[in-house]
This record gives sequence, C-alpha cells and structure tokens, in this order.
Amino acid sequence: MKIAIMGAMREEIDPILESVGTYQTLEHAGNVFYTCTYKNHELVIAYSKIGKVFSAITASVMLERFGAEVLLFSGVAGGISKELKIGDLIMASALCQHDVDIVAFGHPYGFIPEGTLMIESDANLRSLASEVAIDMGVDLYEGIIATGDQFVASGERKSWIQQTFNADALEMEGASVACVCQNFGIPFFVLRAISDTADGGASDDFDAFLKTSAAESAKFILEMVKRIGD
Repeated sequence: MKIAIMGAMREEIDPILESVGTYQTLEHAGNVFYTCTYKNHELVIAYSKIGKVFSAITASVMLERFGAEVLLFSGVAGGISKELKIGDLIMASALCQHDVDIVAFGHPYGFIPEGTLMIESDANLRSLASEVAIDMGVDLYEGIIATGDQFVASGERKSWIQQTFNADALEMEGASVACVCQNFGIPFFVLRAISDTADGGASDDFDAFLKTSAAESAKFILEMVKRIGD
C-alpha cells in the first residue's frame, strides 16, 4: 500500500526518517518528499512547514503526485483538556478550524459554506490505533482537535476554543489536511503528542518538549504502518 506520513516541522519527521533508514528524495512544489519501502509498504514522507496553507499543499501533492492511498499525520499539539499532560498522545476523532469566522452571515464559528464544521477521521484507522496503544502499553486519548493559523499561548483564547468547539487539543495543520483528504476520498488519521498546554507558558514548553513529544508520536505512527493491511 502507498502510505503518506506527514508532519509540519522537520523535528516531527526526523524520527521517522531515522527509523526507515534508506530513502530517496524528490523536490516538488517548493518542498522535499522522501520515498522508501518499509514493512512491505511504499511510503512518502514530508514535513509541510507550519500552517494550513502549506499543509494543504503538501497533502494534495502526496495524494495527487505520489498516489498515496492513506495519510497519517504525526506531530505535536497544545493540550486544552485538563486530562492531557505534556507527552500524552491524542488521536483526532474529528477536526475543525477555530479561526474561521463568517458569523456575520449567520454561520457558526468554524463553518465554511459547502463544507462541514467537523471532519471525522477514518474509523478503521482509529480502531487500529486503539489496538496499537494497548499492545504498546501507552495511553491514547481520543477527541476533537482544533486547527488555526495561530500559536495559541493565551488562557482566554484556549478557553474560548474549548467552549466553542468542545476541543481537546489545538494545532495548526490537522483540519486543512483533513479537508484535503475528505475531498479526495482518502482515509486519514491525525495523531498528536502534547508539547504544551496552550497557555502563557506555551512557547517555553513547546521549545522544551518539541523533540521528545514528536518522537513519541512518530514511534506510534510507525507501529501503525507495520499493521496496516494485516
């Protein structure tokens, strides 16, 4: 199977590249894509750069040019739910865009006409992830992840996102990737390791825990890859 693995930052895919070993590189559409064979699958791996626009471009290329049949996103996020602490893993049951605002036209926050407020991730991939978590002996949370072109480091903004979208975590790429996959009809899965708690100390925590949290997410994603198609 052809599987796309995405991150937003170099730090989020480095552990994956180290694990797969040998790979080829191809530059296209302002980005670098890494291809290899791993556990009988053809992988295309890339980091998009931060934000919804770059992540949508990268996801589209992975599906259109490389023919990926499934997309797995691995990275870090800010925790909103009080149950989540730094290092915890959360998979998205659904994703939304917290920074979309056309309420002046009578629409709810996050909604774009001809789209959906929430985009659900693939149920089969979530089920597989639950099995992987049990076998690895790790806690895996499931919840709504909110996406926006903002690094949230404000308790007030964090609270608003939680109350408005019932969100458990937030980041800057997941919902745009979900939108691409939804429109292409490709199953997708978004996994995030908590790197900060999206409050006043978020930037310091992010810098301190980015690499370790990204490594936890990457390890889990690769275990999923081994089992896809079994």
